[in-house]
Amino acid sequence: MSEITLENKNAFKSQDILEKALEYCKYSQKLSTNKTFASLQIADVIGRAFIVAYKEQTNLLETALMKEGLQCSVLRQKHQPQYKAFSPSYLCLLNHLRAWQIAAREAQPTLIVEADFVPVVGFGKLPLPFNPYQTDVGMCWLYTCAPQIYSISADGYAEGFSVSTVAYIVTPQGAAKLIKFAEELIQTLKPNVYTTWDAHLDNFLRNYKLKNYIPFRNYGEHGGLPNLEHSRHGLSKTHRADVLYNQLAFMPMYASIEGVDYFKFFSVRLQARIKGLARLLTGKFLRLQVLKRSRVPARLANFAIRRQLFHYI
Repeated sequence: MSEITLENKNAFKSQDILEKALEYCKYSQKLSTNKTFASLQIADVIGRAFIVAYKEQTNLLETALMKEGLQCSVLRQKHQPQYKAFSPSYLCLLNHLRAWQIAAREAQPTLIVEADFVPVVGFGKLPLPFNPYQTDVGMCWLYTCAPQIYSISADGYAEGFSVSTVAYIVTPQGAAKLIKFAEELIQTLKPNVYTTWDAHLDNFLRNYKLKNYIPFRNYGEHGGLPNLEHSRHGLSKTHRADVLYNQLAFMPMYASIEGVDYFKFFSVRLQARIKGLARLLTGKFLRLQVLKRSRVPARLANFAIRRQLFHYI
């Protein structure tokens, strides 16, 4: 690991660059401390965790993330009079843009979650779903919606696709490109127009030769209520994790509005599991064309099937 001496300090032209270099040295040292990248956990690699929110309560989520050893902050959007006419999807983009602007300046990958995310128990100790030494990583979804896999590395990392920004990790280089994505979209998009901008992140990053990853199983649940804006534009009002890595750290909002409703919780989770299995059986998670083109089709099939063979609903 390189050292920063007093002579080196004089070579830096700004305090920001110096601080970032020091952070990177600490990060590199943490990665190299008696661990191979295959054994690294979420808490080993994440520099900062941001909860993007508007008026939602985030106390339970903050507590859960801090309990997992993550440095957590809330980025709460301040209401402006003109926001009344804005599409919620547009306001969501602005909130994530704010997080990307911070993440692009970090030395380590950043965790970004929305206020209705519910992590699983042991979230911080779960395996990192990508190789942190790899320099061409853009982002990694920890909660997936309509996911697909493209390839599986020899180490078991799944390059793939997802929509939704409920929970994901973004690298500094990935965040820098996502800022460009948002700025280009804002220039052409009217604020009151609904857009599924989150469905285009993978393609945008891949155009810059960055690879994106999905986890073996979901690291948490989307606990939010039905989104009426989605349904007005022909999309499903809700989306849930098809398979979870573990039990949830707390009850999702959709099952705790008027007290804990276990029947609601188990019925929603059962539907999500059935939908996930249906996507596997109909070739939507692992497409036939991808399987045929792969040099290691057995590895892809093994990943796709094993992820659904789990007892947590």
